[in-house]
Amino acid sequence: MKRRKTREVRIGHLTIGGENPIAIQSMTKTKTEDVEATLAQIKELEEAGCEMVRLALPTLSSAKALSKIKEKTNIPLIADVHFNYKIALQAIDSGCDKLRLNPGNISEKDKIAEIARKAKQYKIPIRVGANSGSVKDGETLVSSCLREIKLLEEEGFFDVVVSIKGIEIEETVSAHREMAKVTDYPFHIGITEAGPIFSGSIKSATGCGILLSEGFGDTIRVSLTAHPVEEVRVAKEILSSLNLRHFGPEIISCPTCGRCKIDLFSIAREVEEKIKDRASLSAKRGAIMGCEVNGPKEAKRADFGLVGGIRCLVFRGGEIVDRVAEEDAAKAVLAEILK
Repeated sequence: MKRRKTREVRIGHLTIGGENPIAIQSMTKTKTEDVEATLAQIKELEEAGCEMVRLALPTLSSAKALSKIKEKTNIPLIADVHFNYKIALQAIDSGCDKLRLNPGNISEKDKIAEIARKAKQYKIPIRVGANSGSVKDGETLVSSCLREIKLLEEEGFFDVVVSIKGIEIEETVSAHREMAKVTDYPFHIGITEAGPIFSGSIKSATGCGILLSEGFGDTIRVSLTAHPVEEVRVAKEILSSLNLRHFGPEIISCPTCGRCKIDLFSIAREVEEKIKDRASLSAKRGAIMGCEVNGPKEAKRADFGLVGGIRCLVFRGGEIVDRVAEEDAAKAVLAEILK
């Protein structure tokens, strides 16, 4: 895949755009004024592999609380601001690393100019983020963003990230194709309000997969009606499946059928759970297969593998290294992975 060439933007200690890795973002689902609860969720997200966190700032008090959160975490914090431009100004004072402005509800020229001047002074980038639920009548996702970008550029502000998310995949993909023709600002991608964890994960994977395969995307957020850690896990899996990032070994496994003689569901689940988020592991792929039909060939092509049977075969580097009983299979495979 050839990624779209974009300018770089600095967000805290991270740089996105250019040839930098596609960064994973999520959003806390706590009340930001509840500093301890928000910090606890940020910690969970960091441990899951999140690289920048967005916080909702619906009030001036929540924007002021951001400063207390900033004191106790190093992950880049993004201030999500709607309707009230003064909250954006307070978020900058509170030490945010990036602002998210919605052109659908903060669009007055004088207010945008004031935000731009202050953001430029403090070197805070601005994400111009339009979604299909907030676009003004007569505008599209693209025209809405371009209108606000122009106001920022008129103030000499070019530290911009663009986000154009629709609830329809086709709408979102078309908007990215159109926007890419007229700007080189980095894109934050996702499908807005994708839904509950099962359907939302599939919709997000489909939409983001299309965008990423066309070279779009410098940061990614999977929007799920679920705990935000699930958003991070799905985003990591999307990037891994397209070989854009490596977060630990990929597990391929058969769906099983009447030929399977072992409880492959439990074995695969245990192995996957034990190795998730272990990006330092050198193994890139493992194959956990239920029988001799495709199992040996898949296992030989993987860095490690298991083929079920009366005695389960354990592979490493294409060679059989052990024969074990079913109850020892997961443990034996994990021992090979973690060597």
